[in-house]
Amino acid sequence: MNTGPQGRTGDHVIKVTVCEMPDERSAFGLWWERLGAHAKHEGSDLALLPEMPFSGWLFADPKFGRAAWDDSVEAHRRWIERIPELGVAIVAGSRPVEVRGRRFNEGFVQTADGMTGEHRKRNLPDQPGFYEASWYVRGGKRFSVFEVHGWKIGFLICSDLWSVWNARAYGKRGADAILVPRATGLGVDKWLAGGRTAAVVSGAYCLSSNRSGGVGDARFGGMGWAVDPDGEVLGITTPDEPFATVELDMRKARKAKKTYPRDAFGED
Repeated sequence: MNTGPQGRTGDHVIKVTVCEMPDERSAFGLWWERLGAHAKHEGSDLALLPEMPFSGWLFADPKFGRAAWDDSVEAHRRWIERIPELGVAIVAGSRPVEVRGRRFNEGFVQTADGMTGEHRKRNLPDQPGFYEASWYVRGGKRFSVFEVHGWKIGFLICSDLWSVWNARAYGKRGADAILVPRATGLGVDKWLAGGRTAAVVSGAYCLSSNRSGGVGDARFGGMGWAVDPDGEVLGITTPDEPFATVELDMRKARKAKKTYPRDAFGED
C-alpha cells in the first residue's frame, strides 16, 4: 500500500482524521487551514469531511432553489480542486451532483489519481431544518464496497447510518471501514450509538465527521468519531478539539469478520 508522502508503505496501518466543521461560512477558511496543519502534524493518510462541506446548508428551506443548488455544486467543484492543499493521500466526503436532470447527494473520494463518486445517499429526511427529500432524490438500493489503496470501504451518508442491514451487508462484502459524513442535529449521542452498532454488525471501523453550529431549525451537533470493529470508541472530536486522528489496522477488521456476532449471521 502506498498512501503518499504522509503514509507508511507496505503495512496494514493508516492514520485517519475525523472532524467537526463550523457551519458558518466566514469561519470555514480558517478551519480549512487548521485541518491541513493538523493532518500534516499527525501524518494523516485519510481525512473524512462532513456531509456537503463546501457550501452553506441548503436544506433548511422546504422549497428547492435552483440558484442555491447550482451555487453549491460550483462551490464544491472549486473546493475539491483545493483538496491537495491538505497534503492527505485520501480525502472523502459528500457533494451535490446532477445527472441527467436528477439531483443526488454523492459520496466522493479524492486521491492522487483523481476524484471518484461512490455511494449516493438513500435515506432522505424531510423535516424542519432538513428538507432534503425536497431538494434531491434517493440513490440506488445497492450499497457497494469500493477499494482505495488496498482498503475496502463503504459509505453510509448521514441518515443512511440507520439502515443497519446495509452496514451488515458491507461487512459481508469485506468492508474494512465505513465512512459516515454527517450534518446531524444536537442529539449526537444517538448518532454515536448508531456508529458503534454499524461497526459491530459489520466488523469494520466506522468513521464519521459532522457539521457544528448553524441557525434556526438547522442546528448541528458536531462530534466526529472513530470506532473500532468491536464498537470501542478510538477517538472523538469536541468544540475545543475539532480534529481527532487515530490509527486503523486492516488486519483487525478482517479478523473481526470471523468473530461474534459477525460469525452468527446466516444467509439473508
